[in-house]
Amino acid sequence: MAVVNRTPDSFYDRGATFAFDAALDASAAALRDGADIIDVGGVKAGYGARVDTEEEIRRVVPFVAELRRRHPGALISVDTWRAEVGRACAEVGVDLINDTWAGADPDLARVAAEYDIGLVCSHSGGLAPRTDPHRVAYTDVLADVRSTVVGLAERAVALGVRPDRVLVDPTHDFGKNTYHSLELTRRLGELAATGWPVLVAVSNKDFIGETLDLPVADRAAGTLAVLAVSAWEGARVFRVHDAGAARTALEAVAALRGGTPARE
Repeated sequence: MAVVNRTPDSFYDRGATFAFDAALDASAAALRDGADIIDVGGVKAGYGARVDTEEEIRRVVPFVAELRRRHPGALISVDTWRAEVGRACAEVGVDLINDTWAGADPDLARVAAEYDIGLVCSHSGGLAPRTDPHRVAYTDVLADVRSTVVGLAERAVALGVRPDRVLVDPTHDFGKNTYHSLELTRRLGELAATGWPVLVAVSNKDFIGETLDLPVADRAAGTLAVLAVSAWEGARVFRVHDAGAARTALEAVAALRGGTPARE
């Protein structure tokens, strides 16, 4: 899953794909590099300028429509917590709603059910969208994550989302400190054991930077290491900024596990 941010203030690319054509070019490059899914976001995850629903729709809906026209065989995801945005994107052909804020809008799952599309169920530790944790604590972070995402997945299915279209995301760094994100990575197999396919979104995140004492621009090697561990522990979908490097690393893991061999 390749990240394409239609935002001027992304923590990683600082607006490099905010322009419509730049975002289209980045999507085409990611697909050439081996991405299966393009994940389109119109609002920065963390603190920043307020983006209302109308502006988010303006940023993502025409783009999703054009992406669908140019790449009819690609899977397209929209990163949003708003049901209204999810519905508008579903109308133009999105395949998956990536709800990174743990059902903050309870109607988002209903949209996925109505349009027969996929849904990512996440964990944010009870935080409201676009807020950061403060002195967050868990008795057992993996147990909290597992309970939350499985509950959201079961609710989605009860609302009519097909079980084979639901993914769960432990959501590293959202409502968690570095210790929690490292613990989730080490124990990811416990989440995979629930039977729900696990998505991980770890690319260049703060827990990698804090662990290695590195700025965003220097976290590529750390990202690949975390992706490899996550794959070994059973993750199935990997949300990344560098699709080509991630694909190569994941194929190597598959070969080591005795699955599909890496490309020659």
